[in-house]
Amino acid sequence: MHVLSGSRLRSWGCIVTDLTNTGGSTSTYEARSRARLGLPFVLIEPLFATLDAAIIVAAGALGGIGYQHALGGSLEDVGFYAGLGLVASLAHVLVAHFLGLYRHNHLLDHERDGGRVLAGWCIAALVIPVVLFLFKSGDEVSRGSVLCFVSLAATGLVCGRWLAKRSLRAALLTGTIRGRRVAVVGTPAELAQFGRADLLTRFGLQEIERVTLPSVDVLLSASEAKQRGEALMARIRHAAAEEIVLALPWSAPQTVTALLGHLRAIPLPVRLLPDCAVSTVLRRQTSMPQRLYMVEVQPAPLSALDRLSKRLLDIVVATTSLLILILPLAISAIAIKLESKGPVIFRQRRHGFNGKPFVIYKLRSMTVQEDGGAVVQATKQDPRVTRVGRVLRQTSIDELPQLINVLQGHMSIVGPRPHALAHDYEYGRMISNYAFRHHVKPGITGWAQVNGYRGGTPQLELMEQRIELDLWYIDNWSLMLDIYIMFRTAFEVIRSRNAY
Repeated sequence: MHVLSGSRLRSWGCIVTDLTNTGGSTSTYEARSRARLGLPFVLIEPLFATLDAAIIVAAGALGGIGYQHALGGSLEDVGFYAGLGLVASLAHVLVAHFLGLYRHNHLLDHERDGGRVLAGWCIAALVIPVVLFLFKSGDEVSRGSVLCFVSLAATGLVCGRWLAKRSLRAALLTGTIRGRRVAVVGTPAELAQFGRADLLTRFGLQEIERVTLPSVDVLLSASEAKQRGEALMARIRHAAAEEIVLALPWSAPQTVTALLGHLRAIPLPVRLLPDCAVSTVLRRQTSMPQRLYMVEVQPAPLSALDRLSKRLLDIVVATTSLLILILPLAISAIAIKLESKGPVIFRQRRHGFNGKPFVIYKLRSMTVQEDGGAVVQATKQDPRVTRVGRVLRQTSIDELPQLINVLQGHMSIVGPRPHALAHDYEYGRMISNYAFRHHVKPGITGWAQVNGYRGGTPQLELMEQRIELDLWYIDNWSLMLDIYIMFRTAFEVIRSRNAY
């Protein structure tokens, strides 16, 4: 982690005090939020559009058939009028979208928008005679049925919008609506303009943690700044946030840069909220959602679609591999048990995605089971390695139980190899970008392993080269790259290069 300049260290003066004094109320709020099943904020607009469409389709069926029935007609044309309502509903949703009727600022304000709803419906209703003309059905539909349909739909849309907006405001008050879970970090002046309700209604964000960075006049040393930065990251990780948002003045880019220097180690997207000056202007405009004015200053390592595709590949490969390799695993377990005393499965704590610890599984290949502050890497002709263990390590069969870690979601098939906690702490102090390895899930195999950096790293230069390859993999990830590494791994296992 880089050292901050003197002018940038002022904003870290009281972080540790904040971490110990302001966590209680936030933790209580977070516990209530987790215990309550909520509706995602992003579904509000689709739900309002669906409600409008349902009202119009129902009005088409009820208006047309009701009018015909009142005149003594039959009920055989229900499908026709419902279909006419469906076409009109699609037109209305498009018109309402362009008029901004589904934007959050319109849905959450207390002003009546019945006039705008009626205007949108009148424009959309023009599609009805066009459809009847195109399908040559004008002679089969009475004007009274169409007028009844249009009137019922207009009434239903206005009343439905009024009831839905009341229900939405009530849901916001009770916490039923939930946004994207975020940790908010900023200065007191900027944080003052953003309450929890403001963040939810304006930006669709659910605040689960708030960290205040008060400005002080005391200069901090580089070690003190690093210590406070680590405390900040620990608090954000504990909050289990999906995103980090910064409330900082846009006129002080050096403050944003200094803070990002610490937050880069966390694999979460970081966005900058509009500051006081920009928010003053934004509150007067309604043409665009305000969340679009948030500035992304740090993207996530992988997008949601990337993570989903990688996870599906992991599940398919891990499940298939376990079914195919169940016999070699069973034979290996029996051989381990017959040769030496001790458990068949060796367990050790490792750091996973975002630095969170998990327990990794391996077939025991040594007479020791180190998992403490000092873990010695295996070397050639290591006396701790058993005879069976030597074969298992050369063929990488000892790594196969990690397929269970993959199915548990702690690991991926391809990714940076996880190291023992003691090694993470040691190399983390010596290699500046070491923590960036935790931006993705650790893997059973990786880009460094198929490029010759498999096994121990007795020299620091070897570890630095491995980290460089791991970071290249993260920056250039693709599904095809994962598949390519899997095939390369098979050849590396046959070569047994650096495996001992």
